Amino acid sequence: MLMTVPGMEVAAYYHPASIDEVGGDFYDLFPLTGESWGFFLGDVSGKGAEAAVVTSLARYTLRAAAVYNPEPVRVLDNLNAVLHQQYLGGNTRFCTVVYGSLVPDDTGCAITLASGGHPSAIVVRADGTAEFLHTPGGMLVGAIPDARFTEVVAHLAAGDTLVLYSDGLTEARLSAGRERYSEEELLDFLAASPAASAPEIIGALTKLLIGFGDGVEDDTALLALSFPRSGNEQS
Repeated sequence: MLMTVPGMEVAAYYHPASIDEVGGDFYDLFPLTGESWGFFLGDVSGKGAEAAVVTSLARYTLRAAAVYNPEPVRVLDNLNAVLHQQYLGGNTRFCTVVYGSLVPDDTGCAITLASGGHPSAIVVRADGTAEFLHTPGGMLVGAIPDARFTEVVAHLAAGDTLVLYSDGLTEARLSAGRERYSEEELLDFLAASPAASAPEIIGALTKLLIGFGDGVEDDTALLALSFPRSGNEQS
């Protein structure tokens, strides 16, 4: 269960592709120093018991690294060093991760995101538009010792929602023989959806995933954070 961030709405969902295999998707939200918060969503390569071990290590390392140095790129640097050292000379394990920090302010909250090979986060604005928060060049976490990660800074105002997801969603097939559901289709879906708050958007994406049926071939993690409108702004 996710923690509550004062003044914000948060929601998450985990969709297993199979009840027989443990997947490697993960997410978390936790307090940092003062009024700042850390959050992440990631996807470990592979499935089964070995992937579960890496998932546990990644979650622990991300939280511990954020306490030591909360700058998002530094957090991913730390995770990369731990994973690469842990599996050096053995069965290489890596993951994709987006890690962020948020600091509430008088008009919403400031967000800094760093990405390591992960699909771009999406912001759904209060006016119904949706946009990617691109972090080009971010490399897989744990694959090589000197991986580089990139970050982006954004601001959530009243009515805006940040959406994180793993590629189980954007690689799903709508039907046999069809191309996979794309990140651009997801962006269009969120822009066209009447869902606005974090719980509403996660609810809409959950229905979308369920509608894909067997087309969802990989586990999917979803995390959304929104800064709600004040009472007199709500429709």
